[in-house]
Amino acid sequence: MKESSTHDLDRIDRNILRALQKDGRLANADLAKLVNVSPATCHRRTQRLFEDGFIAAVRAQIDPDTVGLGALVMVGVVLDRSTPESFAAFEQAVGGMKEVLDCSLVAGDFDYLLKIRVRDMAGFNLLHGRQLITLPGVRQIRTFFVLKEVKDNAPLSF
Repeated sequence: MKESSTHDLDRIDRNILRALQKDGRLANADLAKLVNVSPATCHRRTQRLFEDGFIAAVRAQIDPDTVGLGALVMVGVVLDRSTPESFAAFEQAVGGMKEVLDCSLVAGDFDYLLKIRVRDMAGFNLLHGRQLITLPGVRQIRTFFVLKEVKDNAPLSF
């Protein structure tokens, strides 16, 4: 994969990306009509966008409530040491937790911010007691239960 930048994109590429962000299931022929190019040109450009790393993945966005994961919890984590080894150990452990949707190294009051999906508060309590507090190097955990998702997974604007 080559290093990409938005400067490599022309108007047609941008339109393809915007359309696929809205609906990743678009058939090539429908996508070609939307961006006003031939199906062959559209397919070639879409393949290039994948190969060049502009499109990282195409997947379904599941409604969490329908699969019994209605509680969203944001967790701020402070580690006891700020060393490359402690960060690596924490990141490796979190990488294996299916409940953790996102893990970001952040600046500010926490070292990491986790986005976690569980069934309910009782489910989070179990996760907290069995896994979160036992993660390598954890000194402090601050928990925030999300009351309402106002905006989630919005398309990128470019």
